Amino acid sequence: MDLTRYKDEIFKSVSTQKNISYVEEKRAGIKKKHHLFDLYEPKDDTAQNRPLIIWMHGGGFKLGSKHAKGIRIWSRSFAKRGYVSAGLNYRLSKHNPLFNFTELKRSCYDAVQDVNEAIAFFKKNHAQYRIDTNRIILAGNSAGGMIALHAAYTSNAELAASAQITETGLSTVYNPSKVAAVVNFWGGLFNINWLNNSYVPIVSVHGSNDRLIRISHKDTSLYGSADIHEMADKLKIPNALKIFDGYSHELQKHFNPIFHDSSTEQRWLDAGQFAADFLYSKLLKVN
Repeated sequence: MDLTRYKDEIFKSVSTQKNISYVEEKRAGIKKKHHLFDLYEPKDDTAQNRPLIIWMHGGGFKLGSKHAKGIRIWSRSFAKRGYVSAGLNYRLSKHNPLFNFTELKRSCYDAVQDVNEAIAFFKKNHAQYRIDTNRIILAGNSAGGMIALHAAYTSNAELAASAQITETGLSTVYNPSKVAAVVNFWGGLFNINWLNNSYVPIVSVHGSNDRLIRISHKDTSLYGSADIHEMADKLKIPNALKIFDGYSHELQKHFNPIFHDSSTEQRWLDAGQFAADFLYSKLLKVN
């Protein structure tokens, strides 16, 4: 069986560097751990100019870290495909974003600033990590998927205005870090019309019975993966959607943020393969 780099797991082992900071100075009121990442690379890989995929955890912008099982699974599996993978921490809210929609938007805004700063770090250090700065992909589950979508499809000014942040002089540039693609695992968008702002390929995975972030916009304030797929098709944005029928948030039968079984982890791996196939066909395939 022929295996293909970036599509299949062609490396057996992964090298990991942990707790690297992507900011150079301490920030008042911000814990150092919120600006750390773990780096995963295929062991003994000699390739240059490799794509970077940045994985961001879920947790409702209140909980979670780069140590989440899903982040570690996806980071390792994509490194085995030949990617440079980074499991990223970002600032978490001091309030209750799950119960306050404005606070949810503010938390997303802060996290988007963090991921853009992380991208700037990787671009500055691209030679050290052997990264192709034109192929930086944002990926995440739940809140992490939301961060990826909004980093690619909003500007600082637009997202701040939506979050009722009154800071002046914010950039109006869309996709300021020039993200090459988005992997959205059961995340959502605050405004579906923001897909008009950019042209960034999107691959989404969602459970049909997700009640936390619904797959489609009904009695909620978020637009889910089905809405994103429909609008992206209308705008001719390259995209794909895989639906896990009968499954809830995090592709569990019944969502439990603390416990998951091996069958859930297999669905996470299947979601990763779906994303890898899409990214290979739309971004990485060499004809």
